[in-house]
Amino acid sequence: MKKLRVGILGATGMVGQRFIQLLDGHPWFKVAVVAASSQSAGKTYEDAVSDKWKMQTPLPSSVKSLTVYSVIDDKKKIAKEVDLVFCALNLDKPVIQEIEESYAKLGVPVISNNSAHRWTEDIPMIIPEVNADHLAMIPFQQNKRGWKKGFIVVKPNCSIQSYVPILAAWEQFAPREVSVTSLQAISGAGKTFDTWPEMVDNINPFIKGEEEKSEKEPLKILGEMKDGIIMPATHLAITATCIRVPVSDGHTANVSISFAKKVTQEALLQAIDDFNKKNFLSSLTLPSSPAQLIQYLSEEDRPQAKLDRNFGRGMGISMGRLRERKGVYSFISLAHNTIRGAAGGAILTAELLVKKGYIA
Repeated sequence: MKKLRVGILGATGMVGQRFIQLLDGHPWFKVAVVAASSQSAGKTYEDAVSDKWKMQTPLPSSVKSLTVYSVIDDKKKIAKEVDLVFCALNLDKPVIQEIEESYAKLGVPVISNNSAHRWTEDIPMIIPEVNADHLAMIPFQQNKRGWKKGFIVVKPNCSIQSYVPILAAWEQFAPREVSVTSLQAISGAGKTFDTWPEMVDNINPFIKGEEEKSEKEPLKILGEMKDGIIMPATHLAITATCIRVPVSDGHTANVSISFAKKVTQEALLQAIDDFNKKNFLSSLTLPSSPAQLIQYLSEEDRPQAKLDRNFGRGMGISMGRLRERKGVYSFISLAHNTIRGAAGGAILTAELLVKKGYIA
């Protein structure tokens, strides 16, 4: 298979760097273009990130000498040199919306890590193992907007990745009310302890915008397509509290859930096992797909970020401490926020788009 040419918009930021790291040696994709703000444009990628490379692995040699393009000024040039782009920009939402739409108009498939288009009604928000059927929105989107080859697909917020697949696995039991407390790593803010020393030995009880995203985005993912738009699910009510904690990587969630149907702990665990076995991605042999999506850890002190965030090369979900009290079930879940929750999830979505023929 000839490798597809990939562009990364916002390549110098933390998520952009994670894309660079994960795409190094990828069997289907090759990074052909790196783009960022005008401040970095014209530099080699190595020079642009020389004092701010945040990954624990060395800068891949394959991208060191790439010249950084301007995301805005070099759109037409970038469009000619790529087969798809990943968007990891950190700008105001209206600006990102305009940029993503302009690339799609130029015929470029856009797989976005940003929240700017997550609530645009004709743009699917995808967790591949949960709602791949929503990719059928792409032809509606293209027809509506007059785009021939280009389109936009987004991935959801990193904070919901560890528990929405579990909710999907339990749909048969009619989940109704969900309460989530999300304990989020500092990399979710694009920071390390070196750049954010205030977070050492500290907790910040408020993350702007995160609670609304955590309450609303799962409803779109678990919703249904109707008349060319995606209708959010109405059977769930989610309340969320999002807290920044002194952890480098890995978002943990404490989730409590009530069901309309009678259920047992054994049935819930069996449903997780069945969900893993029936995961249709297993038959597609996508390079980034974990062999097992969800693992249940029976130890009373697991999952832990430091021990479990890299499960499935950072693409898996760990859960534990499933327990019941007065008819309400609770559990702890964990996912790597910049791999499964950001760049890795977007790459897996792109792989699925290729396999399904949306990207040629």
